[in-house]
Amino acid sequence: MDGRILAASHDGAYVIRMTGDVRLTLCTTIDEYFQKMFADPGFTSVWVDLCEAEGIDSTTLGLLAKLAIKVQDKYGFQPAIFSCEPGINRLLKSMGFQRLFDLREESCASPENIHEIPQVTGSEDSVKDKVIEAHRVLMGLSEENQARFKDLIVALERG
Repeated sequence: MDGRILAASHDGAYVIRMTGDVRLTLCTTIDEYFQKMFADPGFTSVWVDLCEAEGIDSTTLGLLAKLAIKVQDKYGFQPAIFSCEPGINRLLKSMGFQRLFDLREESCASPENIHEIPQVTGSEDSVKDKVIEAHRVLMGLSEENQARFKDLIVALERG
């Protein structure tokens, strides 16, 4: 199933639900939604719900890591990720997400007003910049991630 991003907010509390196979084709949509969320002067919290996600690529993981770092820096707390899928839970931990997020291996409450975010298509250069930035964030989390993504970054920066 193709990936989709759904979101809801109420009084500055945001829930972002990723469903299906979430790939870099959604990176502009995700990044723009995060920017909109941070522009909300009433922002108080964010939960990421991955219970209906079938797969998440490294670009999406990098964007989530960027989200957590910004929330910690600007608001002083860790956002929560809810994930029911053991494979995704292992992936999150292998990337070092337990240091960035409050990882909860359970489903989260479903807000009534959750809706799909319209997909935003970025230019090829814009998407490439987001992919590079996302992987640089992941590389900053651990030496394992540095080794994992070093060659990809070199290839993207050459191309």
